[in-house]
Amino acid sequence: MKRSPKLVIYGAFAAVVFLLALALGRPELAALGAPFALVLVLGLASSRPGIVRATLEAKKERVLEGDEVEAELVAHASSRTPALYLSFSLPDGVRLAVGEAAFLLALDAEEERRVPLRLTCDRWGAYKLGDAIWRVSDAAGLRFMDARVRGHSLLQVYPRTERLRSLVKPFDTQPFAGNRVARARGEGIEFADIRSYAPGDRPRRVNWRASSLHQTLYVNEQHPERNSDVIIFVDSFAEARGHDESTLDVAVRAAASLASHYLSVRDRVGFVSFGGLVRWLTPSSGSVQHYRIIEALLETEIAFSFAWKDIDALPSRCLTPQALVIALTPLLDERGLHALLNLRRRGFDLVVIEISPLAYVGDSTDSLDALAARFWRLWRDAMRFRFEQSGVAVLEWDGRAPLAAVVEEVTAFRRFARYVFA
Repeated sequence: MKRSPKLVIYGAFAAVVFLLALALGRPELAALGAPFALVLVLGLASSRPGIVRATLEAKKERVLEGDEVEAELVAHASSRTPALYLSFSLPDGVRLAVGEAAFLLALDAEEERRVPLRLTCDRWGAYKLGDAIWRVSDAAGLRFMDARVRGHSLLQVYPRTERLRSLVKPFDTQPFAGNRVARARGEGIEFADIRSYAPGDRPRRVNWRASSLHQTLYVNEQHPERNSDVIIFVDSFAEARGHDESTLDVAVRAAASLASHYLSVRDRVGFVSFGGLVRWLTPSSGSVQHYRIIEALLETEIAFSFAWKDIDALPSRCLTPQALVIALTPLLDERGLHALLNLRRRGFDLVVIEISPLAYVGDSTDSLDALAARFWRLWRDAMRFRFEQSGVAVLEWDGRAPLAAVVEEVTAFRRFARYVFA
């Protein structure tokens, strides 16, 4: 409970007037201060401001980036409140679609007021809504009470995904059923070759046309349908940030798009966030894995650290043999680069999508800055050359062009480039 400045002013003015009336023997001066004294007495005799509960809750827990979501402001007062000043603090990335996050309400005793709102989700992330500051005062405005409210409503904003016409095809498959045609031969649908009949072959596999032509039994061989393991590798050591977004935002949206499309073709997808904080998900399939990856992406952030991390920091079960590793990196920190080169030396099928930070670097007229920027670009070209020497496709992407175009370029590189191990 706090005292308003009005209380001090009224009390001081009434006391000064009465003292002057007594000192000068002028009763008319006492009449001048009587109204202020009356307001002071009536205000102090009135009930104190009551406790207020205020919450902000979204109607949905999960929305997509750029969508609007309906929310509701709920305010409850334990006593009559002529004026409730309420101001909500919305996190960066969420804003009111219309108006400001400040309200003035009048509530009766035990009244619950519900105010509908609409929130616009500008950026992906996991947000806690409901942080607010409120203030109430008595009827005379002489005493007031204020408090801070901590929010508990959670809103998850999923990154927007892009539509892909094709995917980077892994070189190897896993021994699980899927939609990809394996290079091995076995039970399947896709025709591979014919061979001579061997004891134990099923009669339905007999190629009767070839058998009648050669006067001996021949059977068909097929390619089985298998799935592949795909690891989405996000380099979170460093980022380049502009006014509205950063290289991490572009990487997260690309990772969400790739994970969604690979899971839709029954591949097993894993996730690795490699930076100051290391997070991982072992490869799996299904809609549950999709939600796990998205929630792991929402927790991805740049954590500053001087610690040198190598790929040995990851458990072996999250990097399955013969997996396709798609790395999303801005090529800003040597620790992430050495980890990717280490993966390639261990024989992993690696693709690097470089999230270009050049769009976030401002132009400078200073000659030294221009020279430093030139050396920086040369260093980046040297890193790309090291990857290409190891047979790794490296594509630069600024986030403005469609992701589908990058996927097509990677596919073309892998189709015509020579596959070598470092």
